[in-house]
Amino acid sequence: MAEKRVFTLSQVAQHKSRKDSWFVINGRVLNVTSFLEEHPGGEEVLLELAGKDASKAFQDIGHSKAAQSMLLKYQVGILEGHTVQDQDADKYASLKEAKKEGMSAFIMKDSPTHKYAALIEFAVPLLVAGSFFAYRYATAVASHM
Repeated sequence: MAEKRVFTLSQVAQHKSRKDSWFVINGRVLNVTSFLEEHPGGEEVLLELAGKDASKAFQDIGHSKAAQSMLLKYQVGILEGHTVQDQDADKYASLKEAKKEGMSAFIMKDSPTHKYAALIEFAVPLLVAGSFFAYRYATAVASHM
């Protein structure tokens, strides 16, 4: 199993190119080569940390639970001297299952409060913009008279 392979930081440091990018997050050794183009922050962010321990940077950004669960997908082993908890394995399995069923990582619960809030977030800016343009039209017509 890939999670049982143990790597040293010097071994990880050998994988720091666009064609072969690895880094460490919380003791997990990750091969993110195939994820470079998909990363929402751009591949440059990942390439800066390639071959290094990126744990602090990963935590400082405040990644979502979905992003944290994705770590298991790219894990190729663990860093020497670290133990990692496999508590995320169940989360990853359920995330993979959800993707197979075509579900998104962003799930909005069916709650009337959420639907109402979403409507307000859409309608209020639309109403403000409409009011602004109506005012501009009315003042333009009045100034031409």
